[in-house]
Amino acid sequence: MPISYKTQLLPADAAGIALAVQYLKEGVPFALPTETVYGIAADAANDAAVRAVFAAKGRPQDNPLIVHIADLAQLEGIAAAVPPRAQKLAAAFWPGPFTMVLPRGPRVCDAATAGLDTVGVRMPSHPVVQAVIRASGVAFAAPSANLSGRPSPTTAADTLADMDGRLPLILDGGPCAVGVESTVVSLTGERPLLLRPGAVTKEQMERVLGEEVALSGAILDKLQPGQAARSPGMKYKHYAPKAELTLVKGSLAAFERYAAAHAAPGVWALCFAGEGKALPLPSIEYGSEADAAEQARCLFAALRALDAHGAETVYVRCPAQTGVALAVYNRLLRAAAFRVVQV
Repeated sequence: MPISYKTQLLPADAAGIALAVQYLKEGVPFALPTETVYGIAADAANDAAVRAVFAAKGRPQDNPLIVHIADLAQLEGIAAAVPPRAQKLAAAFWPGPFTMVLPRGPRVCDAATAGLDTVGVRMPSHPVVQAVIRASGVAFAAPSANLSGRPSPTTAADTLADMDGRLPLILDGGPCAVGVESTVVSLTGERPLLLRPGAVTKEQMERVLGEEVALSGAILDKLQPGQAARSPGMKYKHYAPKAELTLVKGSLAAFERYAAAHAAPGVWALCFAGEGKALPLPSIEYGSEADAAEQARCLFAALRALDAHGAETVYVRCPAQTGVALAVYNRLLRAAAFRVVQV
């Protein structure tokens, strides 16, 4: 069970950041904003502090965390090696919403890596994260700041809804600009392997590297029994509201017919901007069909809004499966526990 706290929600100003630095050095987890989602931070070298993060979230212990750094010098000891591919990708996408899985170094505790011989590392661009790491000198491990399995929080208020009493501090840095977790690519094999899609796309990485980036089967399917999760967001049902979600593939007209056939009390639609008014059931919109970045930015707030409205069953207009939209599709697929229908 996590320790019970009287949670402070404070602005991410000089005083708030100073308190966060104190907690980081003392081994006490707290929440802060990043450009992707809000996260729970603990010293990546402190096994007890990282285990407290797992307890606060109710997170399975075999689900690894990502280590956050503020500059390339901090990679020493966190990663055992930084291959040329990693150097190219870091130059292109750091700081930003981009994580590389590298051979693990000695300055990362077992809890942060779920005992794996690899470690995910990213350099966030959010000024609050940068300030906390630079002021403390501590690289921190951090998952999203939600109860395990729930939609990730993109505001301090959503973080408080899940973490009130579970953490001593939440820094409020406003809404997150990206809205879905970072891209994760493994660079430990013969070729780059995309483990989790995000705002940095497969196509962008391929242009930088001049070679193909393979897609992990776990992006669109469940991991096989006994297969280790090399990245957060791979193994378990994630991002889910209380309602049962089903992704509906097909045209808008086909979706409207399907929604009409399934309309009932407690049944809602999750659809693209401008579509709700024509549907025969209540709906939440999660961005323009033509703007995947907007979908990503709005997705988790829309999933939480469904809970606020008491939705019990939700039919979801399916996004594309390329570029940033692949990240949105991946999150929805897991939120729906892989329930998909073609209409």
